[in-house]
Amino acid sequence: MSASRPNTRPRLLAIVALLAGMALAVAVWGPSAGAKTANEKLETVEGKISQAQQREGVLTTAIAALGRRISALEGQVSELRREEAAVEAELAAKQAELDRAEAELTRALDRLAVLRDQLRRALIALRDRLVAIYKQGSPDVTAIVLASEDYEDIVSAATYIDALRESDRKLAERVRSLRDEAKRLVRIRRESKLTIEAARDEIAAREQRLESTRASLEAREGALVSVRGKRHRSLQSIKGRVHAHEEVAADLRAEIQAQLAASTGAGTLPPGPLPSPSAAGFIWPVDGVLTSTFGSRWGRMHEGIDVAAPEGTPIRAAASGTVVLIQSEASSGGYGNFTCVDHGGGLSTCYAHQSSIATASGASVAQGAVIGYVGNTGHSFGAHLHFEVRYYGAATDPLAYL
Repeated sequence: MSASRPNTRPRLLAIVALLAGMALAVAVWGPSAGAKTANEKLETVEGKISQAQQREGVLTTAIAALGRRISALEGQVSELRREEAAVEAELAAKQAELDRAEAELTRALDRLAVLRDQLRRALIALRDRLVAIYKQGSPDVTAIVLASEDYEDIVSAATYIDALRESDRKLAERVRSLRDEAKRLVRIRRESKLTIEAARDEIAAREQRLESTRASLEAREGALVSVRGKRHRSLQSIKGRVHAHEEVAADLRAEIQAQLAASTGAGTLPPGPLPSPSAAGFIWPVDGVLTSTFGSRWGRMHEGIDVAAPEGTPIRAAASGTVVLIQSEASSGGYGNFTCVDHGGGLSTCYAHQSSIATASGASVAQGAVIGYVGNTGHSFGAHLHFEVRYYGAATDPLAYL
């Protein structure tokens, strides 16, 4: 029994079909490749915009913090000025006290000069009296009686002696009084001098402390104002860069939209037949494995379904519509690269965690057109598509439409 010859016709047909499919893919995907490159550029520019905006936010926060610190210092300076006013009033009172002390000292010095002159004269009189007593001797009662001729002479002589002794006593007391008063005036002078010196030292110390505190606060305030000025200039520079990046991003979006419009006008369709639409008119956006459904998950609402697929798998528009939202990973708040398509009638679909986006905001896309690629961007723990269906903005179960 001879061996039968293998039938090679089906294999040849498969090879021809594969080559034809590859040629069709090249022909169809040619414009999309350019759009994807523009999208990569757009993602880069949007990343720069996001970084600049983050820096802008940091600088704005820093400027606000510096403003608060400057305001606090201004408050401290105002409080210091009120304290200075109080100290100045106190110093004025102390100066008045010093003026009074100096006036009293002046009067005491004038009085001391007078007393010194009186004491000098009293000492001269006392000296003369002592000399006279020394030369003539001090009269006693016996001598007076013997020398007197009658009783009246005795009485007159005794009265004279009493007066003389009283004069001597008063002269001695006067000398002692003048001496004591002179000592008191010297003490007053010394105490007044100490009071004046202590008050002057206190005034000088307070003035120095106030001047030092004021200089320190003014230096700190000046430094903060300088830093705030630098931050303002940096902020203005960053705002200028953001504006320039936004202009570049606008040009790239226009380029992407023009490329999409130049292809089919309705988005790029992948090679091969599209999945059959559901009764609701939707197709599955990606070929993969359903890993998470709509509903409560981990204590919070999961507003879509998750479909696991290899990274780079094309994502199809579930229905025809208009791209109304594109957000980069930096601005989507956890959705990664994010796209939403409006299908009319209040229905819209959203596609999250894409590795890259293959459409542009405002573009019209046909059902099945590739609008992006499966990725792992944003809050994601593996390559998959997070797919949402919204009815007038409210999330609803996508499985009801697929």
